[in-house]
Amino acid sequence: MYYVLLYDVVTDYVERRKPFREAHLKLIREMYEQGYVVMAGALDNPPDRAILVFYTADTSIIKQFIERDPYVQNGLVTHWEIRPWNVVVGGKA
Repeated sequence: MYYVLLYDVVTDYVERRKPFREAHLKLIREMYEQGYVVMAGALDNPPDRAILVFYTADTSIIKQFIERDPYVQNGLVTHWEIRPWNVVVGGKA
């Protein structure tokens, strides 16, 4: 099952993320290598949200990611939401 993790971030996110960016990306890469993260990235113009696509049968994997994410731990994420995504074309539709 695909899930989308939506992050709302602070207004000065681009500047404030710098000290935590490498640890955040390392965590995403680990989840990618394990087959859980399919793709991830931040929205731009304005840079106010990020989207991570997960492939897992268990949302606890996503919740563990959130708990470990330095962006969440350090207050850069103001709100997060996990939504199931019904893929009809592409991926493992």
